[in-house]
This record gives sequence, structure tokens and C-alpha cells, in this order.
Amino acid sequence: MSLLNRHDRVRHRLARRARARILLPVVACALTAAVAVPSHATSAAGQPAVSGGSTIQSFWLHMNSTPVSDEVLATEARRRAYIVLNAWEGDLVGKLKAANPAVQVFVYKDLSSTRSYACRNGVDDAQLPTGVGYCQAEKDHPEWFLLDPNGRRFEYSGYSGHWQMDVGNTAYQDAWAANVIESSTEAGFDGVFMDNALFPCDAYHQGVCPAKYPTDAAIQDAYKSMLANTREDFVAAGLKTVANLSNARLHAGAWDAYTEHLDGGFDEWWLTFNDNDLLSEYPEGWSRQVAEITSNEARGKITWVQPHHTAGADRPYRFALASYLLATGDKAAIASIDQTDGYGDPTPWRTEYDWDLGTPIGPYKSVGANLYLRDFTCGTVVVNANRTDTRSVTVPLDGDHLNERGTRVDQVSLAGTSGAILRKTC
Repeated sequence: MSLLNRHDRVRHRLARRARARILLPVVACALTAAVAVPSHATSAAGQPAVSGGSTIQSFWLHMNSTPVSDEVLATEARRRAYIVLNAWEGDLVGKLKAANPAVQVFVYKDLSSTRSYACRNGVDDAQLPTGVGYCQAEKDHPEWFLLDPNGRRFEYSGYSGHWQMDVGNTAYQDAWAANVIESSTEAGFDGVFMDNALFPCDAYHQGVCPAKYPTDAAIQDAYKSMLANTREDFVAAGLKTVANLSNARLHAGAWDAYTEHLDGGFDEWWLTFNDNDLLSEYPEGWSRQVAEITSNEARGKITWVQPHHTAGADRPYRFALASYLLATGDKAAIASIDQTDGYGDPTPWRTEYDWDLGTPIGPYKSVGANLYLRDFTCGTVVVNANRTDTRSVTVPLDGDHLNERGTRVDQVSLAGTSGAILRKTC
């Protein structure tokens, strides 16, 4: 990957059988934290008015093909807003819809690769994790394979059988969209989860960019071309599109540029990268990721955000959930995950997911240096986005509230990278 500033580090991970991805969890540290709360709060800069209620929405990425019972399917269908399945799990769509006709079920498809392991004896599998089969491309369109400066194909580093394709090739774009639309509509999916909408030109092959796309700008133009050129096909087919835009915060304007041609975006590493690695505010930090939600909500688009932390880690959980509640409207959803690539069993359902804070009273606002608050008719959410090592700041509340332990409080004290979700009587 491209070298990042000294506050950032790159971590690659191996994919599960059906998928691959690239991640850039980041150590966030930058700004000196202030500790005084001003007496007069001001609106957060650039925040549009957000409509919608405060009920938390969640999603389930079931992409590891783990066995799942009808009971689990029914339970998750009733409480998740969005569920992602593999193409070969189309028989589960009907069961999910029977339990909850409103749940939106997406199919996993990789934008960027074809998979040689899904080609057997010269024949592509009937249901693929990609939009174009390896056998078909090898036989009829070898020009669709992306090449390095020495004319060799790119097999993802660490991902055997994943071959990078030329997303800027219009023939590839057309074939990818046609194949995905045909299989997805036949199975009754509501939409397509497009994995690996990449930003760096050396993704999955560090330090080596494709000969055709030698810069980040060039590869990003290719992806924008693919998303734009296939957009109307998916709209006409009645399929929603959400793409994995992990690490968009590292590229100014990239989130909005890609989602312009999509129904939404997914940030696979959002605010918390493990129990102790939490994203504070700095130019590519906290506000960039929260803005993904506010921007999408303002444009009527979906956002899925995925914090990483263990089930018992209270601080990262509340920091991420409170940050989500600062920005969410009607479309966004959150699901914390512990194990990287743990896309089998449903992620934990949290007590707070069932809380109803009422209606948001406007967008979130600044109440100090990197301190943010949003009022609801039945509660308040507060976030301290300063560095983790900064001392606690006390923020007064508008009247009595109940904290997560059920204790009545009229103020909350938060250290850097922490948050609070508080309820009040309605």
C-alpha cells in the first residue's frame, strides 16, 4: 500500500474462502486536547439537518457460509435492517423475507477480482463470489486481467486464486453488471454488496501499481467509471448497491465521489480497530468517518459501519455507538465485530440497540474542543473525540438522565475517545 503518515499503519489480512479484502486500521493521534467546556455550545461545522428517529439499526454480514438454523434466520430477519449472503445462499432469501418482509437482503459480489478456485475442469461455478468467472475471462477475454509493468497478471498477495481485473474496461463493466443482475434478480435479492471498491493503485500488491493505472488518482477514476457506467443498469433492475469503501477517509472526497453512483457505502473499519486502538480527531480521523454517515443521510443513502472490538470491551463499544448516534438518521446501521473476517454467526445484539431515545433535536453540535453532543427528546449522546491519552472532561446535561448503569446523573465525565448514551424520562 502507499506509505501513510507516521500516525498510520497498514495491516493486511488473509481472506476467507469466498472473499478477499484490504484493511487499513490506523493508530489515531494528532491533536492536543482541550479540557474546558464553553458555556455556549455551537453547531458542528458543516452538519446538515438530519431527520429520522433514534432507533438503532444493525446489519449482519453472513459471508463465510457457516450453517445457520431457521430459528436464527427468523430472529435476525426481525431485528436486522440489512443482511448480506453469498450468491449460493439464495434459498435463504425466502426464509428471511417470510420472517420479515421489510429486511433488505444483499448478495456478495467482488468488483475487483475473478477467482480461479471457482473454476473447475474448465467450467465456472454456477454461483460465483464475483461478477465474471475465471474460466470465461481466461478463454474469451484475457485482456480483462490487469497487468503489472512487466506484463504479468496480479494475483493478490496472500490471497491465492484471486486475480485482479481491469475495472476501467467498459466490456468488463458491462459483463460484470449483466451477470450480477441476472443471478441476483433470479434469487430475489434486494441489492448487491460490491466488495473491494479500492482507492490505492497498489492495493493487494504493495509498491507495484498496474501499468494502466500507475497512480491512486488513475485507479480511482477507473472505479468511478465502473460505478457510474453500471449505475442505471442496477437501478432499472430494482437492485440497490452498497460498496465496501474501507479507508475512504484517507483519500479526501473519495467517499462522496464513489457513493454518488451507489445507494450506499460500507466502512469495514470504523473508529475502533481493536480494544485499545481508537480513532481520535485529526485531519483523516474521527470527523472523516462520522461525515460518511452525515453525508449519506443528507443524500438518502445507506451507510454500514463496523467497529472492531471484543464483546466485553465497554469503552470502544460506547465510543463507536455514541458516534454513530450523533450522525445517524433513517438509513445508517452499525454492527460491532470481534474477530477479523468473522462473517459467520450474527454479531452480538446489544441492550442499547433496543433503546429508544426519541426524536433527534437537530444535528449534533460542538460543546468544546473535539467534544460533541446531540440531544434527543428522550436522551442525549456525548462523544469525546480527543486522543485516548487525554484527561477526562465533564459535560453538563440538560436535566437528569439515566446512564448505562441506570444511575441518575446531570453531567457526564468522558476521557478521550469515549462516549455516553444517556436516557431521560419521556
